Amino acid sequence: MLFHKSNAFIRYPIQTGISNPEIMERLAVPAQGTGDPDLDQVIENAGYRYDPGQDIFYATLNPWQRNAGYCRIYDEVSAPTGMIIDCEPVYFEYDGKKWMIGFWKGQYDLVTGGEIGIYTGAFHFTLPGIFSGMFYKSADNDELLPMSFVLRKNGSVLFTRSEKHWWLTGFKLGEFSDPSELTMDIDLAFPNTAMRDAFLNGLRDAGYNDQEFYFSGNNVSFTFAKPHTVQPRTRKPSTDRLIQAKNKLLCDKYQEITGPYRTMQDKMKAIESLAPQLYQTVLRLGKSKEFYELWMKVLILGLVGLFGYRRSRELFEHQRISE
Repeated sequence: MLFHKSNAFIRYPIQTGISNPEIMERLAVPAQGTGDPDLDQVIENAGYRYDPGQDIFYATLNPWQRNAGYCRIYDEVSAPTGMIIDCEPVYFEYDGKKWMIGFWKGQYDLVTGGEIGIYTGAFHFTLPGIFSGMFYKSADNDELLPMSFVLRKNGSVLFTRSEKHWWLTGFKLGEFSDPSELTMDIDLAFPNTAMRDAFLNGLRDAGYNDQEFYFSGNNVSFTFAKPHTVQPRTRKPSTDRLIQAKNKLLCDKYQEITGPYRTMQDKMKAIESLAPQLYQTVLRLGKSKEFYELWMKVLILGLVGLFGYRRSRELFEHQRISE
C-alpha cells in the first residue's frame, strides 16, 4: 500500500486497531452469557452482556443508557460516584451537526474499563454557576461507526473490543487499575473523507499533533494514553487517592471471595451469598442508573435554583417599579 502526502494531511500506515492483523486475531464475535439465564437477564437489564472468553462485560446496542445521551456534567460527577477515569472528548462538526466522540479509561468502582461513545448535539443549556454547554444525544442507528480498541495495562493486553456501535465498552470485574496505567489503542472507520477530516481536525483541536495519529483511507488510529484535554474539576489528587483506596478494597474483597471459583456464575453466587452488599455493587458495574440519577439531581437542583433566582429578580423589579 502506498502512503502519500496530500494538501491537507500526511497519510501514515495504521499501526493499531482493526487494521492490525495481530489485533484482528483477537477480535472474534464474543461468546455470550454466564451460563445462568437468570443472571444473564439481570446483567442485560443493567445494559450489558458477559463475554466468558475474555471475562469482560460490554454494553449492548440498545441499553437504557442510550436514552441518557452525554453532557460534560457526567464527567464531573464520575469521581464523586467512585469512578476515577480519564476523559478525552473530541468535538467536531460534520453534515450540519455538532458531534462529540468521547474516549474514557480507568477504574469504575469494582471494574477496570474503557469506552468509546458517539454523540450528536441536541441543544445548548445553561445552569448559572454550575454548567453551560451542549447536551448530546446518543448516535442513531444510521450514525453507528465500525470501531475497535485494545485496552492495555502497563503494556499488557487486558482485552479487546470491536463492533459497529455507538457505545463500545469493556469492563473487567475485580481488576484494579490507576488510569495512568492504562492505554487504549483505538481505530475508527468513518464513512467518507469529509467525516474523517472533520474528526482529525477535532483531534488536533484536542491537542494531538500529526505524529500522534495515523490514517489510511477513512480509517483513523491513535493511542489514548495521557489525556490531552482538560480533565474534570472533580479529579483532584487528594480525593482520587481516597476514592481509589476504596475501589482497591472492593477489588481485593472480590478477589478474596471469588478466588476459588473459575466461572462467573459460581463467582456471582459466592458474592451474593458471602457479601450481599458487594453483590449489589457488582450489579452497578460501569456507568449505572445511580450515576445518571445523580446527574438528574444536579440538573433538578440547578433548575430549581435558576427558577428561584429568576423569580426573585422578577419580584425585585416589580417592587422597584412600584416604588
